[in-house]
Amino acid sequence: MNQERILTVILGPHISEKTSIMSEVNNQVTFKVAKDATKPEIKEAVESLFDVQVKDIQILNVKGKTKRSARGKLRSRSDWKKAYIRLEQGQEIDFAELG
Repeated sequence: MNQERILTVILGPHISEKTSIMSEVNNQVTFKVAKDATKPEIKEAVESLFDVQVKDIQILNVKGKTKRSARGKLRSRSDWKKAYIRLEQGQEIDFAELG
């Protein structure tokens, strides 16, 4: 996979209360990824960008929520894809040091 595709596969980390707990308990990190990304592409991108070993990947398509505006119009947020990435024992990604 070329370097340009590697940089476009991972859009950013997804930080929430659930992902923080998963990070501590299961050694997992969560990323927002491109809609057309596949498991092998995500694995290669994470391993090359963060220099870690990936053990397992789970991918989830997240449906955009439908919201009602103040004037009563229905609008929906866009759909997106997230990846739960389990790292090998002893590996970790620290997002505080990356920024």
